Amino acid sequence: MSTSIQSIPLSRIDGTGTTLGAFDGHAVLIVNVASKCGLTPQYTALEKLYETYAPRGLEIAAFPANNFGGQEPGTDAEIQDFCSTKYNVTFPMFSKISVKGADQHPLYQALVEAQPTAATPEGSDFKAKLEKYGITFDNPVDVAWNFEKFLVDRHGHVVGRFSPDTTPDDPLLLDAIEKVLA
Repeated sequence: MSTSIQSIPLSRIDGTGTTLGAFDGHAVLIVNVASKCGLTPQYTALEKLYETYAPRGLEIAAFPANNFGGQEPGTDAEIQDFCSTKYNVTFPMFSKISVKGADQHPLYQALVEAQPTAATPEGSDFKAKLEKYGITFDNPVDVAWNFEKFLVDRHGHVVGRFSPDTTPDDPLLLDAIEKVLA
């Protein structure tokens, strides 16, 4: 039986309709991504994470979003081409959506409702760095920036949220993945 998060309509980057229910029985790491962000090199580590953990039941679902500084201006086709040619991405990519604001996609409404705060690496000063650039955080539950991550267990429950500066190889994230795959 699908949970509510698993039944939210989505579109793959090629336009094919789907839901997270397609990953039923797998853990899913949901990441909002951008092609022109200082964090874009996380694609390399995300692909390595996928190659390592996919055989054990982890899917990575990447959702391009243009909510932060216009850092994902491309079309779905341009984004797909960029990800496959520059970073050799093989994990599932989805159509560009909005992850915050008045046009926030229902998936991200459900994600932030389920996990209103993000875990951060020890000593993180990411938000302080963004604030130096005049970026403010009016709503503390909003997704803070590109490459924020949500972890969904094999049953469709959102069990973790990780700040954008939590890299895919950070022990904080890896420990959470190990727990949901155990």
